[in-house]
Amino acid sequence: MRLDKFISDGAALTRTQARKIIKQGRVTCGETVIKDPAFHVDENDDIYMDEDKVTYKRFIYIMLNKPQGYVSATEDKRQNTVLQLLDESYSRYKLFPAGRLDIDTEGFLLLTNDGELAHNLLSPNKKVGKTYFLKLQNSVSDEEIRQLEEGVDIGECITKPAKAQRISPNEIKLTITEGKFHQIKRMAQAVGNTVVYLKRLSYGQLYLDESLKTGDYRLLTEKEIEHLYNVYKRK
Repeated sequence: MRLDKFISDGAALTRTQARKIIKQGRVTCGETVIKDPAFHVDENDDIYMDEDKVTYKRFIYIMLNKPQGYVSATEDKRQNTVLQLLDESYSRYKLFPAGRLDIDTEGFLLLTNDGELAHNLLSPNKKVGKTYFLKLQNSVSDEEIRQLEEGVDIGECITKPAKAQRISPNEIKLTITEGKFHQIKRMAQAVGNTVVYLKRLSYGQLYLDESLKTGDYRLLTEKEIEHLYNVYKRK
């Protein structure tokens, strides 16, 4: 690949910024200063910028604490999208949401350009759990908890077994392994209740970073990325 692409992707710079830095003689390949942005390099080459090693990033993984009022899409003519919350420097990675959260739902949304990971996390066959916090209009009975865990009729299907934990009379945590349209809200309706607030807390055992305020985001660590890959491979 071209050196300017390597620097752009690895150092989170625009291609124009990368070319400028290269032409200034601030980039080396091994011990050789390279001033040609079109110089060919490989992903594993030892590339340094201002004496700091640059690691090429083919894939990007972002944990976003999604706020209400944004749709989980790459583009929309009527609504703001979650990608509009990101710094412009991420636009070149062609990120997309791994799954969706409704416009009025908050919480953990994974943004990536890794299609393999997204496909496996979302595949019902992989049974990757996603945990949600629900605030309901009415109190939740033991019988409703049992029904949610065993599976309820949401019209198109009977939901697969889930895990439900009561937090307060009208608040629960619910873990599901599917991703049907409006599934959580439809499950609540199936037991005679209504969701008034919904927030996704986790993918597998990877929980939303509590330090992220609503609308904030950060890159996943290498350990977190490894966890996401391992969580579906264990299934």
